[in-house]
Amino acid sequence: MKRATRTFMPGEHVGDALEAGARIAASGRGLILTQLGEAITSAEAALLVRDHYLLLFDQIRAMGLPAQISVKPTQLGLDLSFAECERHLLALAGKAEETGSALWLDMEDSSYVDRTLELYVALKKNHPSTGVALQAYLHRTPEDLSRLMPLKPIVRLVKGAYDEPKGVAFEKKSDTDRGYYALASQMLDGARTGICSPVFGTHDLALIARIAERAAASGVGKDKYQVHMLYGIRDSAQRRLVGEGHIVKTLVSYGAAWYRWYMRRLAERPANVLFVVKSLFG
Repeated sequence: MKRATRTFMPGEHVGDALEAGARIAASGRGLILTQLGEAITSAEAALLVRDHYLLLFDQIRAMGLPAQISVKPTQLGLDLSFAECERHLLALAGKAEETGSALWLDMEDSSYVDRTLELYVALKKNHPSTGVALQAYLHRTPEDLSRLMPLKPIVRLVKGAYDEPKGVAFEKKSDTDRGYYALASQMLDGARTGICSPVFGTHDLALIARIAERAAASGVGKDKYQVHMLYGIRDSAQRRLVGEGHIVKTLVSYGAAWYRWYMRRLAERPANVLFVVKSLFG
């Protein structure tokens, strides 16, 4: 399984991610970098994560990479102290602006949505380049998106990969797909009027094509939205989209805490199990 993770991450060390990022940037794509890990259990560990990312912003600038950083609030101690987590995020958002980059807040399971959005609202007031992820399979997301619109949000819409309780999230993929397209349409409407910066985080090429058609029909240019995909998945499609004029960014993950993250990758796309089989018997 550890060998199989190489399909989705270049290595456990930040140097592995930066080296892979340089290769990806040469293909015309932007980058989102994230260190794996969540649910930090000590204030000291949260400080180490903060300092790691502060240094990473400097490394990105020194290498001239078109990269941004995405963090999970629980990496920065959200389970320990909301106030301390907010202070760490404010430091990172400020550093992002200082170095010409940007900060993203990842969305975790549904129990963290309210607190994550509260953090986002606080960050967005003074650091407008900050973005947040929303999950299309949660029933609450249309309302959450509507509430964010007055902030002119930068939103990465993903389908969602956590095992959620019944009644909280769609159980059928078809329902999630319909919900995703409806939310994407709302985001494109916001892009047309200048109140939303949409990012579509999906590997569903048919869905991306539908969204691109909707954007074109609405008069929303390719420069007004982005497509984000994971490292190692549909690389040729990512290159093709760049060739078609789309803004594409590749999310590059690294770190030793790969197990839970990798299980979610398998759960959200069962075909990925084939990679494990190939790694074991190839």
